[in-house]
Amino acid sequence: MSAARDLVRVLGLWRARGGWLTLGAITAGASALAGLALLALAGNGVAQGLATGTLAAGAASLVLLRPLILIRPLLRWAERMATHEATFRALADTRTWFFRRLAERLPAGPGLTRSGDLLGRLVTDVESLDGLYLRALVPMAAAGAVVVAVAAILGSLSPVLAAIVAVPLALALLLPVLVAPFAGRAAAAAAGATGTLRAEAVEPLTALEDILAAGAGPRALARVEGAAEAMDRERRRLSRAGSLGAATGTLLTQGALLGALAWGLAGGAAGAVVVALFLVLAASDALGALPRAGAALALAGAGARRLLEAADTPVPVPDPPSPATPSGHAIAVRGLRFAWGPDRAPVFENLSLDLPEGGRIALLGPSGAGKSTLAALLLKLAAPQEGVITLGGVDYASLTADAVRSRIACLTQEATLFDDTVAANLRLAAPDAPEAALWEALERARIAELVRALPEGLETRCGEAGARFSGGQARRIALARALLSPASVIILDEPTAGLDAATERAFLETLDTALGGRSAILITHRLIGVERPTRILRLAGGQALPAMS
Repeated sequence: MSAARDLVRVLGLWRARGGWLTLGAITAGASALAGLALLALAGNGVAQGLATGTLAAGAASLVLLRPLILIRPLLRWAERMATHEATFRALADTRTWFFRRLAERLPAGPGLTRSGDLLGRLVTDVESLDGLYLRALVPMAAAGAVVVAVAAILGSLSPVLAAIVAVPLALALLLPVLVAPFAGRAAAAAAGATGTLRAEAVEPLTALEDILAAGAGPRALARVEGAAEAMDRERRRLSRAGSLGAATGTLLTQGALLGALAWGLAGGAAGAVVVALFLVLAASDALGALPRAGAALALAGAGARRLLEAADTPVPVPDPPSPATPSGHAIAVRGLRFAWGPDRAPVFENLSLDLPEGGRIALLGPSGAGKSTLAALLLKLAAPQEGVITLGGVDYASLTADAVRSRIACLTQEATLFDDTVAANLRLAAPDAPEAALWEALERARIAELVRALPEGLETRCGEAGARFSGGQARRIALARALLSPASVIILDEPTAGLDAATERAFLETLDTALGGRSAILITHRLIGVERPTRILRLAGGQALPAMS
């Protein structure tokens, strides 16, 4: 039942594509009925020929075959185009929805500690949902239309014959919902094993240098092989469930054929038997996809469960129902207590500090003192258990995350440049920024001259993780991105981490000018004497204390 609820919820996400989904189902049904009509007319022509002893008697039926022979391929083409277009659009909507849900939940972690598994949910589990429509709902709709048509055609010839043939075919329509529960456990295990395989493969690749340096390559390979074997084992179990359904479907269609023959031997009209045999052959084509539809339903249900499991994780800091608007950007922290979990020691106990408009705080402390945690709290990526943070005199609890982050930007400790152009990386902070604004931000970050010297200028690709640039250059481009933001407060979280002494000094010497009068919090282990803060605080014992001069 839970799998059915998950699939119904996925269909709800596809409401906007209802027109395409309906069109695909209609064209699939029309294509299946055209195939049925072809064999029905052929069977009728043969039956009339047998009854009269001449093929001329069935000429009328055979003449009608000619347009259907042309129409059927066109309908098959239209079916493929419509169903695949509907699927692509629905899956694109699903990925967008899932990514948006993850973006709201990832700051505190959605319980997915392995990046490969998360990637699997975004890619493989979303792709498994195409089976819900393409390999389950569409074949079921087409097969249902065919069985109804078979019953109607044979009912006009003989109600008894219609019952004998249509009952086994109607039972075959139930195969997907009967196979799905048996295949569900194997499908869930296969989906989980696929996620594990992705995690085991992705993690060593992201740290391949360390893996090789430690001589751990064979162990990493063994883990990947073990995960692959587990995935194959679960997929074989799923395949067995589908094979059992296929065998059952074959028995039912064979039963319909034998029933029609038995009716004829018992004295039924030979012409009606011939038509029935042709119709069963036509129906078997549509019904043949139903056992696979059951396996597809099981896989789609497992994929939907994994997606919704991640997407339904509670938002760590939900927006208020009636948000307020701050009147400025002064920040005040009072009596703050925060721990990352109930079983973990508090990072802050009774923390208080002030950042007036235009102020510059240098926040010092060793690793683990809570400097980056404070940045997360100020960006509303986490919420304190006790105490109050205000922005422009308004409690954070009354502000949306967007309201906070439009006024506070952050140059994170591991600011990433994406494998895109310099311009695209900068416009992450201001999507509509004109080129002149990009150059101004680069000038203030003291990196414009280098970018101008590049053959493609702003259109130069940065490479994966900014590999095109040195550490100092990449950090300055990331600073330019933060400066391009309209935010009035900039948090600089260990902005010189990983830089050599000369590059660090050059970066910090130009920082005051680059900020251009904005409020700033400089989070760092130490000062080197060129930062010029208006106040220096040290984090110790969960509190912010004035630093000794």
